[in-house]
Amino acid sequence: MLQSSRNQEPERGPGPEQERPSGQAQAQAQEPAPVAVPGRAWLMLALATVGFAVNFWAWALLSPLGPRFKDSLDLSSFQQSLLVAVPVVVGSLGRIPVGALTDRFGGRVMFPLVSATTIVPVLYLGLAGHSSLTALLAGGFFLGIGGTAFAVGVPLVSAWFPPERRGLAIGIFGAGMGGTAVSALTTVKLVDAHGLAAPFLITAAVLAVYAVTAALLLRDAPGRAVPTEPLARRLAATVRLGITWQASALYAVAFGGYVAFSVYLPTYLKTGYGLPQADAANRMAGFVLLAVAMRPVGGWLSDRLGPVRVLTGSLSVLLAGAVVQSLTPSLAPVGTIAFLAMGAALGAGSGAVFALVALLAPGGQVGSVTGIVGAAGGLGGFLPPLVMGVLYGKYGDYGAGLALLGLVAAAALAFTGTGVRHAVSRRAPAAPAAPARTH
Repeated sequence: MLQSSRNQEPERGPGPEQERPSGQAQAQAQEPAPVAVPGRAWLMLALATVGFAVNFWAWALLSPLGPRFKDSLDLSSFQQSLLVAVPVVVGSLGRIPVGALTDRFGGRVMFPLVSATTIVPVLYLGLAGHSSLTALLAGGFFLGIGGTAFAVGVPLVSAWFPPERRGLAIGIFGAGMGGTAVSALTTVKLVDAHGLAAPFLITAAVLAVYAVTAALLLRDAPGRAVPTEPLARRLAATVRLGITWQASALYAVAFGGYVAFSVYLPTYLKTGYGLPQADAANRMAGFVLLAVAMRPVGGWLSDRLGPVRVLTGSLSVLLAGAVVQSLTPSLAPVGTIAFLAMGAALGAGSGAVFALVALLAPGGQVGSVTGIVGAAGGLGGFLPPLVMGVLYGKYGDYGAGLALLGLVAAAALAFTGTGVRHAVSRRAPAAPAAPARTH
């Protein structure tokens, strides 16, 4: 990375070199790619992606069991929604300090630390914390620590890759959100076969193995910028950045929508369509897997077409899918197509948002920006399950909730085409300077 940055700087000096077409400049910036992206960078990306997936697996353990706890503890729809939403909001808000700490201490320290800490609530929930709603909420609160792993991985991965590869790299890392699919596919089956403690014990063991592996193998990028200012001052500076709030608004819709569906879709399908719990969990896993697969695609397309175009297309598909599903069509085939289309759009949109962050965020503040944007995404997933539970409890129908999603998607689409497009066109010419400041 350091060598790549040095090689790029002379091309930006005074004189005719500045007037080269952007396509030619990009091609020249990619010439040293073999040096800028060594095999070790891809290894770090793989380790970070696995760590993200494992922590998200733990973070999502309560969601597939929501209907079971509702029946065994006689919970209301709102209480069930609260149970699965608490880890989401804690994991989201926790990304703000964790992202800033990652800027300071690096992913090599923070990934093993977050993974090891998450073991404690996982064991508590599996062995003792499932006998009452209060115990589950307490365990779910600390289970949210696993959700902060996202704010560790983005700055770690971003530092290893040059700007023209960051959209793809961060998109690949973002595919680790598929850990929620692992939870959806395995949790209920393990409970049925081996008892309630089984999925929690297995997840705790996997977290322990990863924490040790990351401590031994994970490394921060050479030349990583290490901020020296106090945490509060760095966070205050991050809050003043336009990209922080632009990306936060979009990620609240894209990733927030993904989180909301991943935690609430089993309940939606079971209650709204009468599907068995296992069938509902499997269908949710299909939704999640498609969203996961589309996230690196969204990052890759953003590297080539620009994040604004990818976001525009993704939000348009989300709007159309929400409108169709608000009419509560039959599940086969219209409802299934609508949900899968929304899953693909949410995944691609999530990848495009962090391609936007990689393009516009100052290098030394990527972790802090990621923390706030990630928090916004998680909080965007916190409210919809609660709203859906309240609306269903009052009207016995989910159509109004999907209509609200359509309105939010329309607002985000308008914002992308105006404010975000202007920010990219205004600041894009300065973006190539970021590697020199960062590494």
